[in-house]
Amino acid sequence: MAAITAAMVGELRAKTDAPMMECKKALTEADGDMAKAEEILRVKLGSKASKAASRIAAEGVITAYISGGQGALLEVNCETDFVSKNDDFLALSNACAKLVAEKNPADVLALAAYDLNGKTVDAVRTELIGRIGENMSLRRFQRFDGSNKLVSYLHGTRIGVMVEYQGDDVAAKDVAMHIAAMKPLAISTNDVPAANIAMERKIAEQKAAESGKPPEIIAKMVEGSVQKYLKEVSLYNQTFVKNDKQTVEQMLKAANTSIKSFTLYVVGEGIEKRQDDFAAEVAAQVAAAKVTA
Repeated sequence: MAAITAAMVGELRAKTDAPMMECKKALTEADGDMAKAEEILRVKLGSKASKAASRIAAEGVITAYISGGQGALLEVNCETDFVSKNDDFLALSNACAKLVAEKNPADVLALAAYDLNGKTVDAVRTELIGRIGENMSLRRFQRFDGSNKLVSYLHGTRIGVMVEYQGDDVAAKDVAMHIAAMKPLAISTNDVPAANIAMERKIAEQKAAESGKPPEIIAKMVEGSVQKYLKEVSLYNQTFVKNDKQTVEQMLKAANTSIKSFTLYVVGEGIEKRQDDFAAEVAAQVAAAKVTA
């Protein structure tokens, strides 16, 4: 049995960027053969990535990229907030946003197939999963490309907004910040999705029916509730966050600015997160470590 030195472990780690203990185990299994150990690690890291793929990734980052008239807003997910701050994870996310803007992929599968420093995006993602041990996924993106101006606003890395506009840059940036705070569904009441309106009307009808009032009064109550909802979720009708004396529409009119479209992403929105017993999970990991030690 060959002696496994710290220098050998360090060399293998430099080649693969794998965890130190994984490097030591691979060298031991390969009886000190560096090439064989590297092969073993590649196999193990790939297996590790495969196992991670079944776990829910509801954390992550929103990243934005704008160059000229092209822009992209992208969400990349991982399992924990800790990994969302990892430099390699952030570098991959930022690189993917740039690819979306420049290459115009049809969907996330097409994005995953693009070249990134000599490897496909998916290969880079899989290797990163192997090194870190967490599932990661390219969830969604929105690309902008046209004659309008673009501005983005990121609230940390968890909320991202991109706005397509004509007019004043400062006013547009303020609107992007407003959208991040107030989360409108559409620009105007006419743009609110019909499904959302139908759901709100159904809820309003149920509430109004409990009042016991005459049908004509109930109809007015329902319509009033729906109109109130439309104003609350449409950007132009919302009260501007930086001046509660005017609506967003009034602010934009004063700045001679118009909003053509916007996209708002919130990390993990709509993803069902795991509700694990953290203490039990740690205990299980400790027990498993004792068995393999």
